[in-house]
Formats: sequence, C-alpha cells, structure tokens
Amino acid sequence: MEKLIEMLEELQPDVDYNTCEDLVDGRHLDSLAILALVSEIEDEFDVEIPTVEIIPSNFNSAKKIMALIEKLKEE
Repeated sequence: MEKLIEMLEELQPDVDYNTCEDLVDGRHLDSLAILALVSEIEDEFDVEIPTVEIIPSNFNSAKKIMALIEKLKEE
C-alpha cells in the first residue's frame, strides 16, 4: 500500500490518500492521471489491468485500488 500511495502522491500531492474515498468522483484524479497510474501499477506490481476494470468504483480510494491489485495478483 505504501508504494501505491507514493505513486498517487506523485500524480496529485494535495490529497490524503489514507482517508480519501472519492478520488474519481471528487475529481482528484482525472482520466489522464488514471491512465498514467494504471501503467505504473502494471509495471510496479506485475499485473495487467483489463480495460473493463478501469472504472470509477475501482479507483475512488487507495484501498479500492489496492484491492483491485490484490485481486489481479490472485488470478
């Protein structure tokens, strides 16, 4: 989780990623930031995020993003 939060802070430093639950809905992350994040996640965590998983509900909090990463690692 620590590495993920570091990656998020590089994209948008002014957000408390430990508590924020509306990264997409609150417009803290836009579509370009999410695409950049997806690329970084795939490289860092050695997973492939299918296009169907790139939806707001999977990216609204660091916890949800981490849950997605863990789910993909299990597959």
